[in-house]
Amino acid sequence: MKKILLSAFVMLFCTISVFADNKQEAIKFFNKYVNAANTYSENIPDMYSPKAKIIREVVKPDGTLVDVNTDTATYMKQLRLNRSIAKVRKYTNTYRNITAVPVAKGYKVSAERQPKGETYWLKTYQVIQKQPDGKWLIVEEMMQTKEQIFLRYAK
Repeated sequence: MKKILLSAFVMLFCTISVFADNKQEAIKFFNKYVNAANTYSENIPDMYSPKAKIIREVVKPDGTLVDVNTDTATYMKQLRLNRSIAKVRKYTNTYRNITAVPVAKGYKVSAERQPKGETYWLKTYQVIQKQPDGKWLIVEEMMQTKEQIFLRYAK
């Protein structure tokens, strides 16, 4: 009986340890993404699944929210076009209250984001998934924005 209980305890401990390690890896990946974004890295597209779900949640002046969905290819094209403008403006984001919780697809890393020069904080999350080769990829991303220009893409 003691051997069975000991074996069960060891298996439980190992399972908890793997989840804790993956949670830390997920947060580490998110921080790597933040650094890449704030340094205008050309490697950002490599951090996304080719079929990632990209959502921009536009915060309208009256406080209502409108989701604008786009595909990964379109998002990457916009990212490349806007990278040089962001670099010239020295645009960066600060993140706080970073948390990671397990979800069916991997880990959902949530945070609050503050664009440089602003006083407000916006919600954001990424669902990241560990691939069979051990690489982490963003499979879903939601970022709130107050940029009303995104509304032209709303359906």
